[in-house]
Amino acid sequence: MVKRKKAGFLFVLPGLLGVFVFYVIPFGDVVRRSFVQAVGSGFAGMKNYHQVLSNQAFCLAAGNTLRFVLVCLPLLLGLSLGIAVLLQGQEKGKNFLKSAYLVPLAIPAASVVLLWNIVFDQSGMLNGILSFFHLKGKDWMNSGAAFGVLVFSYIWKNLGYDVILWMAGLHGISESIYEAAKVDGAGAWKCFFYITLPNIRPVAFTIIILSFLNSFKVFREAYLVVGNYPQEKIYLLQHVFNNWFLELSVDKMAAGSVLLCIVLVVFVFLLQRSWDKEV
Repeated sequence: MVKRKKAGFLFVLPGLLGVFVFYVIPFGDVVRRSFVQAVGSGFAGMKNYHQVLSNQAFCLAAGNTLRFVLVCLPLLLGLSLGIAVLLQGQEKGKNFLKSAYLVPLAIPAASVVLLWNIVFDQSGMLNGILSFFHLKGKDWMNSGAAFGVLVFSYIWKNLGYDVILWMAGLHGISESIYEAAKVDGAGAWKCFFYITLPNIRPVAFTIIILSFLNSFKVFREAYLVVGNYPQEKIYLLQHVFNNWFLELSVDKMAAGSVLLCIVLVVFVFLLQRSWDKEV
């Protein structure tokens, strides 16, 4: 038994060392830098955090990022779960649909940017369709509509990934449970609320976390299309950190990163606590 434990420890040791060297130590240095001045090594206390929290660009980006997450997560989770439930009930063409849903995830960011320009540019396909029906188009990426475009892009790219994850969770529910419920007179909605939802809670936690983290990746497309300073409704936290990096504002970058990390940890902790409670 001791030898097996020792062998198991040696097996995971390289991975633990990698996490410690490439994640824990660098983040510890970020925490240290958040309390020192950008130039020199003088102790700054909470000054860096005060500068970050009073920075208008940071507050705007934090508000936009929060609004983006609050809009996108419910839409993505609801749509993907609904599609997964519909696909679970049919066998014909299921494998083809699974592959089709994963296509957007496999498209490189540069190709997505090209697609954005073709569809949403002022002289693009969408405005061409609108003009065909004698409707006035707009500059989608430089107006208030840019937020909707960003939401659409996020859902389009991550929908298939979440559908596959939901289907994996649904596949683990025994058909005998549904059959027994139908014998007792339960309809489709009762089966969904009292059988499906409680049994997919474990996989739902993972899907929510992954979808939340993936929401931060939408910055790539927004940055490649509109650059460092996009329309203010799609000015996200990643834009702030990128601009601070170009200005070499290491102190503000470090303080902002620590604040963001705290928010992420609190979110995951609260979600975990709520998931541990009984349904």
